[in-house]
Amino acid sequence: MTGASGCIGHYILELLLESDRYELFLLLRHPEKLRLAVRDRPNVHILHGGLEDIAPYADLLGTIDIAILTAAAWGGAPGYVEAINIDANLQLMAHLDPQRCQQVVYFSTASILNRRSAPLLEAGQMGTDYIRTKYECHHRLPDLPVYDKITTVFPTLVFGGDKDKPYSFISAGLKDVTRWVGLVRFFQADAGFHFAHAQDIATVINYLIEHPSSTGYREYVLGNPPLTVNQAVEQICDYFGQRIWFRLPLSMWLADVLIRVFRVQMAPWDYFCLRYRHFVYTGAVSPASFGMEPYCSTLADLMRVHGLPGR
Repeated sequence: MTGASGCIGHYILELLLESDRYELFLLLRHPEKLRLAVRDRPNVHILHGGLEDIAPYADLLGTIDIAILTAAAWGGAPGYVEAINIDANLQLMAHLDPQRCQQVVYFSTASILNRRSAPLLEAGQMGTDYIRTKYECHHRLPDLPVYDKITTVFPTLVFGGDKDKPYSFISAGLKDVTRWVGLVRFFQADAGFHFAHAQDIATVINYLIEHPSSTGYREYVLGNPPLTVNQAVEQICDYFGQRIWFRLPLSMWLADVLIRVFRVQMAPWDYFCLRYRHFVYTGAVSPASFGMEPYCSTLADLMRVHGLPGR
């Protein structure tokens, strides 16, 4: 497993540790960031190094039955994101023995998909370094000998974290965002999205591991059913007991005017997202899709598990 020290990685690892059927090998650049108690477990082995340091573990990789690849680079020196998100991930999967390996769970991002859950061309052309490299790696997966063993998952907006696990980027700023509810409730916006809690993502991953594909390569978008921004605002206002008296529509022409007036600098991908707006996907799955109880299926659940008191 790569990325065990991250937010999603902690939740997946916690579920795997509940079973005694796995011998776990964790590739960690900074083992001290792992908050779960694993050092006294005989079935857990820490492999020191990052994705760029897998050469010493080539022989071990040939014996791996299941690979869970959550690690990725978001930024860094020029060329670093490409080296990690494309070259290193593909190299790691190339070291797996297609005769031995039963399953590879590879984490991509829903940002590289269009509304039909097919590759979004603009993501490869103008996406951030992270999005663009995820798009390219996904494009090159069919070249791998283990391609028919791969399950690619595409997380949507990820929340999660607690005293024992690091917070996701979005969850870390959730309390600050909720302070604006009193103002946001008076506006409407034409946009849509999915969200998923890392606990629910881990539950789905655990299910997929226990139910490998019988038909070859497969893909899943990870997220609860889609919400419009207006629905989200209504649900959050209801949770906090904020009444909505009226709502003003935010149109694209107004956004363009504000961008020009305040001379807002926007990257091509940011401007594309502003116009695309509805990042919703066909066939997104959650634990409920497989007959399991979700941990966070509503925004009220999300507020509650993050310790934000409602009305």
